[in-house]
Amino acid sequence: MRVNFTVNGRQQEADDVWEGESLLYVLRERMGLPGSKNACEQGECGSCTVRLDGVPVCSCLVAAGQVEGREVVTVEGLADYAKQRAEHGGCATGACGTSLDAAKGWEARPSDGQAGEQGELSPIQQAFIDAGAVQCGFCTPGLLVAADELLERNAEPSDADIREALSGNLCRCTGYEKILDAVRLAAARQEEAV
Repeated sequence: MRVNFTVNGRQQEADDVWEGESLLYVLRERMGLPGSKNACEQGECGSCTVRLDGVPVCSCLVAAGQVEGREVVTVEGLADYAKQRAEHGGCATGACGTSLDAAKGWEARPSDGQAGEQGELSPIQQAFIDAGAVQCGFCTPGLLVAADELLERNAEPSDADIREALSGNLCRCTGYEKILDAVRLAAARQEEAV
């Protein structure tokens, strides 16, 4: 089958998708977006987390055919997604006042075509670096996507809110404290910017 959907603000088309193929496979192998990691393939670890119509999902559990006509944001698109959110009143999904139709009109323009290596980082990406929250990096893309969604819907999350939002993401390298520090730092910087 052919699947048409938006990935990081760009219309995409995947051909010859078989009915059991996952969104994760399509993103990594067909579209060259390796940020979402293939780890457990059971929705347990969160390394493959992307946003589907603004909601964090494990892309290993989403059949590619389910994304027909929908909006997907991967870790590669977070910087552009955050930039568009800032330009349009602080929210990129319908949950905060920007309609999904308006969000679909945004166009990410990374310099290399897709991989988001244009040098700009989203606030949560920069906070992860500044707080030392990145170790091996395997879980980082999923954590970034989940944390970005949290900060979009809750500008001042409590520690309990942060833990709940990241509860679907496993990190085998840390005790999570630096990750929590990074989310707190991003929230504080977001508050200062307002």
